[in-house]
Amino acid sequence: MQHHYADINGVTLHYVTHGAGEPILFIHGFPEYWGAWKKQLNELGKDHFVVALDLRGYNLSSKPKEVEAYHIKHLVEDIRGLIQHLGLKKMTIVCQDWGALLGWSFLLRHPELVHRFVTLNITHPALFDRELRENPRQQLAAQYMLVFRSPQAEPQIMGDDFAWPKQAVFNDARAHGAILSEEDTSEWIAAWRQPGTITCMLNYYRAAKMGPPDGEGHPGGSNLLEGLKPEQYVVQTPVLLIHGEQDTYLLPDGQRGLKELVPNLTIHRIPDGTHWIALEKPREVSQLVRDFVRS
Repeated sequence: MQHHYADINGVTLHYVTHGAGEPILFIHGFPEYWGAWKKQLNELGKDHFVVALDLRGYNLSSKPKEVEAYHIKHLVEDIRGLIQHLGLKKMTIVCQDWGALLGWSFLLRHPELVHRFVTLNITHPALFDRELRENPRQQLAAQYMLVFRSPQAEPQIMGDDFAWPKQAVFNDARAHGAILSEEDTSEWIAAWRQPGTITCMLNYYRAAKMGPPDGEGHPGGSNLLEGLKPEQYVVQTPVLLIHGEQDTYLLPDGQRGLKELVPNLTIHRIPDGTHWIALEKPREVSQLVRDFVRS
């Protein structure tokens, strides 16, 4: 795998490339970094040109200090700039968690740049906003977002040498079949230890004003759709949703109405997959992506 840096949209983005062929861009979520996709990059790099970046604020990419620097308009422009930097006209996008919220937001604004779109567990932002505003079950599952937006979040995540994210990511994924080596987890923890990274990660939630109702007048939802007209919510691009049915953060209720917004939709359910299906089922996810890109 080759490591690169590109000055894009006022920041320096670190990204990794591998292989040759039809291009696929992988966008990680919270609290991850490009290496969350290593197994998919190795597998799909056999017959595709694969790219995985560190989002701004993460690992080896720039870490702007202002919350506003993580507004969705800047994140979308990072992805557009990277595709342009790579000299590509279109890419298939594979994304999860915050990376999928960004991926959807990019797709809605730049459908002409997306060949096919694969989202792990995350539904369309309009439907996710609806769930955060109206669904008590999803509101309960998303209480952590209010914590992440609070000043208590940094010490909670960093306390006892990152005990919380180690449990929430590594231990949970391993309990559901993920094989993570000591090298994998050490590299991941090194990414968390980059100065300022944890605050930058949390600033995604703060800039998006994302979460359930906060009891102080905010009705819930996010600002991810800011600047879009309702007609732009409809996606004509082929979309594959891979759903780990044991995800306790993102409930399937958010898929209600998805077919109306995404006419060319395929859903593949993984009954024993959780929020971390890319780690737990790397071969299955890779094969689903390969088959979808070829279909």
